[in-house]
Amino acid sequence: MEFLAPEWHDRLTSTNTVLRERLQRGESLPSGFVLAAREQTAGRGRLGRSWVSQPGRDLTFTVFLRHAAGFPALLSLPMAAALGVAAALEEYGVHGRTKWPNDLQVSGRKLCGILAEREEAGLVVGIGLNVNAEAAELAAIDRPATSLRVETGREHPIELVLDRVLAHLAVWTEHWEEAGFAGLRQAWLARCVGLGEPVAIRDGDGRRRGTLAGFGPDGELLLAEADGALRPVWSGEIEAEGTAPTPSGA
Repeated sequence: MEFLAPEWHDRLTSTNTVLRERLQRGESLPSGFVLAAREQTAGRGRLGRSWVSQPGRDLTFTVFLRHAAGFPALLSLPMAAALGVAAALEEYGVHGRTKWPNDLQVSGRKLCGILAEREEAGLVVGIGLNVNAEAAELAAIDRPATSLRVETGREHPIELVLDRVLAHLAVWTEHWEEAGFAGLRQAWLARCVGLGEPVAIRDGDGRRRGTLAGFGPDGELLLAEADGALRPVWSGEIEAEGTAPTPSGA
């Protein structure tokens, strides 16, 4: 898998939204196309959350794959993307941990979020990475967050960060294309937050509790409940057991 040189824009509403609109208008984009924005004004995350980036501060981009995968194979694509970003961060001396289904954390603080969506022409994967945000800016977010700058103590050109991320993203996307979640399993388990621990899974207004026992063949979470049943969970987000739910945010 190879990604093309990014198409950079100074300002976009949302790289996912703009790319999807171009596909819906019939534009024939090649597999591996990358759309990146130095400022994003209406970015979207999972569960209707927003992700707004400041000019030159954060990395927001979307890649396009001409791939026919639908559910359930699509579930593990953001997991592959998270592993690609994590591998890139190792070059900066930052060890990221994956949080099912699509986040990357450092010491319990969110560093990166991923949103995969399907279009008729293929798959759209948006990635938002906190790069140059300072601690004071991050403190204003409604959930614990960190940035590459906070973790390394210095600023980083977002264009160079994207180049590094794409190099590793290409490797892990290829693993996913060849084998689905089976090609990611060992690396995912090595980085996964909460494995073997009590968790609550929140999906909308509902919440299920149990132990994070592992992951099924398509990347679905396996929740061991109090009655001894091992139940697959296909959507939602993990909360550490005993924590209060956090409001939606970037």
